[in-house]
Amino acid sequence: MKKTTTLVLALVMAASLVLTGCGKTEQPAEGGSAGSETGGSQGGTIKIGVLTPKTGDLAQYGMAVENAAKLAVKEANDAGGINGMTVELVIYDNEGDATKSVNLFNRLIENDKIDALLGPVISGTSLAVAPLADEAGIPMITPTGTNEDITPDYPYVFRACYIDPYQGQIMGKFASENISAKTAVVMVNVGSDYSVGLGKNFKVSFEEKGGSVLAEENYTDSDTDFKAILTNIKAKNPDVVYIGDYYNAVGNILSQAKEIGLDAQFLGSDGWDGVQVDYIDVAEGGFFTNHYSTKDTDPVVQNFIKNYTDTYNETPNALAALGYDGALILMDAFRNAGSTDKEAVLEAIRTTDLNGVTGHITFDELGNPIKDISIIKIQDGDMVLETKLSE
Repeated sequence: MKKTTTLVLALVMAASLVLTGCGKTEQPAEGGSAGSETGGSQGGTIKIGVLTPKTGDLAQYGMAVENAAKLAVKEANDAGGINGMTVELVIYDNEGDATKSVNLFNRLIENDKIDALLGPVISGTSLAVAPLADEAGIPMITPTGTNEDITPDYPYVFRACYIDPYQGQIMGKFASENISAKTAVVMVNVGSDYSVGLGKNFKVSFEEKGGSVLAEENYTDSDTDFKAILTNIKAKNPDVVYIGDYYNAVGNILSQAKEIGLDAQFLGSDGWDGVQVDYIDVAEGGFFTNHYSTKDTDPVVQNFIKNYTDTYNETPNALAALGYDGALILMDAFRNAGSTDKEAVLEAIRTTDLNGVTGHITFDELGNPIKDISIIKIQDGDMVLETKLSE
């Protein structure tokens, strides 16, 4: 998502469990952690830097990515490493801060001599580091930075997640083609670039498919009483109401919609993912876009969920899935490149063809992944995978 101070998904991730093993361990500089996960061979080392918020308000997001990356590396090293080389993560806590991220990236390339970078996690820090990684010729994958501007100008920079406009477009397509909606109202938080962009792209997509957007109803971050807006929407009697926002606001809106008897199909974005915590009952029947579903029967998905849950004693959220895929993409590139040569690894990332947890992944010319989006339905108090869609 574009919101630079947070990402979606309010599920709090547990503190990182240290995966110990027999591989070589490097002593990190102050403020970081480093080490190869278990296994591997003595044919050399691939160093992957990780910049993630381990402390502060965004720690739950950073730990999800870090834990998943550790798991992916442990699995690779336990299987013999990459082309006989041990994969080593060099992890630093950037606290979600752009300036710290820049300083730590410089440390990673000057002191730690990394071969690639996984991270940063949020869009603001990713935007700060992207030009530096590109200038240094360090392949970089942000697992979860969704701002459109992170990758286009920097050939060495990629992302594992889809960009925000894409999910708005896909939900517009789903509304028209999958549930046969003819009319819609779009609710937009005008204080959030994330919400504004999603609403705009949903509207364009829905109208391109022949639908009619009856109105755009705006609100702000500080609003808590939505009944006047919802009463206006009720009078218009739309087939669907699209709310591209985070779960706290969405839960409040849906609660008040239920109170006034607004009977419409509600649709949303990946920011809905945490809605299950407090508002699952009022969200019943809603659909939203997400990066993956724990109900996906794909063996790759289920194997990841089992291994992550066994290791960390919690179910992985979408951030963890993206962190895992980001690590997989880098390791797959090193394997296909046959070396740690930066240009060879870059070309291998560009030609990625990988079955990840969040889908089958290839890349477009801007470093964005080409893959399906999961459409999640809130049904009987659970999150059910309705379908997967792409353009």
